[in-house]
Amino acid sequence: MDLADRYVNSECVKRMLQADQVALAEKVAVLFTKDGDQHNNLHDMQCMWYELASGESFFRQDNLGRALKNFLAVEKHYADITEDQFDFHTYCLRKMTLRTYVKMLKFQDQLHSHAYFHNAAAGAIKSYIKLHDFPPKSTTEEDEHMSNLLPSQKKKLRQKQRKAEARAKKEAEEKNEELNPSTVSKSGKRNVKPVDPDPHGEKLSQVEDPLSEAVKYLKLLQKNSPDSLETHLLSFELYTRKRKILLAFQAVKQLLRLDADHPDSHRCLIKFFHQFGSMGSPMTESEKLIWSVLEAERPTISQLHEKSLFDANNAFLDNHKDSLMHIAAFAETLYILDSNRKSEAVKLIEESANNIVPRNEAIGPIGKWKLKDCIAVHKLLGTLLVDQDAALRWKVWCAEYFPYSTYFEGEHSSASPNSAFNQLRKNSENVSPNNAVDNQNVGSATSNGKAFENLTI
Repeated sequence: MDLADRYVNSECVKRMLQADQVALAEKVAVLFTKDGDQHNNLHDMQCMWYELASGESFFRQDNLGRALKNFLAVEKHYADITEDQFDFHTYCLRKMTLRTYVKMLKFQDQLHSHAYFHNAAAGAIKSYIKLHDFPPKSTTEEDEHMSNLLPSQKKKLRQKQRKAEARAKKEAEEKNEELNPSTVSKSGKRNVKPVDPDPHGEKLSQVEDPLSEAVKYLKLLQKNSPDSLETHLLSFELYTRKRKILLAFQAVKQLLRLDADHPDSHRCLIKFFHQFGSMGSPMTESEKLIWSVLEAERPTISQLHEKSLFDANNAFLDNHKDSLMHIAAFAETLYILDSNRKSEAVKLIEESANNIVPRNEAIGPIGKWKLKDCIAVHKLLGTLLVDQDAALRWKVWCAEYFPYSTYFEGEHSSASPNSAFNQLRKNSENVSPNNAVDNQNVGSATSNGKAFENLTI
C-alpha cells in the first residue's frame, strides 16, 4: 500500500473496521494524523466516518462502552456545529452577505437530518437497548459485594476507589503531556489539553436507566428523520420495552405508512397484536381506554381486516416467497405465535437456501441476497429459534456464498485457518441423514461456488 496516499489509507481503514480489526485500523489511520494521541486528533478533525465505523465495530463486538463513546462523539460534533452558527449572525449582517446567511440558516434547519447524525443516534439507541437487555455483570456483582459490607468498610472502599481514580487521572495527564508537548503562551502559562476522564466509555456503559437515555436520541430522530423506517423500528423496540403501548402502536402505524410490505413492518405488526392479545383483561380506567383504542384501530389495518394473526402471516408469505428476509420474518412470527412450530420455521428458512441454487449453475435469486441479511438470519436461528445445528448448517452455506466474510469465516476471509468453514467442511461427511444439509447439499454448495462470485454485498 502507498503510505502517502490518503484515499487508499482511508479505504483500508474502513475495510479493517468492517472486519473488526480496530487496533490495526488505528495504526493505519495514525499515518495521517498529528504526532500524539490519534484519538484526540481524529476527534478534533471531526472525522465522523471513522468514529461511526469504530462504533459499529465495537457494537458488533459487544463492547458497548466504547461503541457509545464513538456514537456520542459524533452527536457532539453536531452540537458544536449548532453552536458555531452564532458566530456568523452578526458577521453576515455586518458584511451584508445575506445570500450566504440565508443558506446557512436553511442548512441549520436540516442539520440533524444528515446521514451521519442519523447513524450515530441510531447506534446510540441500539447500544442503550442492548445495555437494558444485557446489563453489565460487573455492576451487579459490585452492588452485591457492597451490600454485604459494613458501613465503615463501605466508606473505606469508596475512599480507596476515589484515590485510585485520582491516581489514574494524574497518570493520564502526565502521559498526555508526554505525547502532546504543550505550547507556552506569551504570559508563560502552559496550554494543556484536558484529559478525557472516561476514554473507554466505561461510565457510559454503567448508566442507571439506558432506556431513558435512548429516548433523548429517539426524539431527535423522530423530529429530523420522520420518513426513515429505522426511526420507527427503534421507536417500537424502545417503547415496547418501556411498556408504552400506545406509543409502540404509533410506531407500528408509521411503519405501515412508510412500507407495509417491509419485513420489519410485518414483524412489528404481528408481535404487537400478539402481545396485546396475550394481555389480561383491563383493570384500571387507563387500561380500558387503551384497550378500546386498539380494538377500534385494528379493523382499519388492511393486513388484519377480518383475519387472524396466523392468516395474516400466511398471506404475507404467499406474497413474498422469493425474498429471504420476508421468509425469515414469517418464520420468526410463526414461532412467536406458536412455539411448537419451531421446526417448521427452521425448515422453511433452510429450504429457501436449498431451492435457490439453480441446476444450470446460473445466478438465481441468491444474487440479490446481501451479507447483512444472511448474518441476520444466522442470528435468528441461533438466538430466537435456538437451533444451533441449523445455525451451523446455515454458516456452512454462507461461508461458501461469501468466501471473504469474516463473520462466516469464509475460505478467503481474514479469519484463522482453522475457521468454522474448514472444520465443518471436513466433518460434512459425518452429518447424519436426519439433518437438513446432507452430503448432496454440501456438494451442491461446493460445485456451485463459481456461481456466487458476483454477489451484491
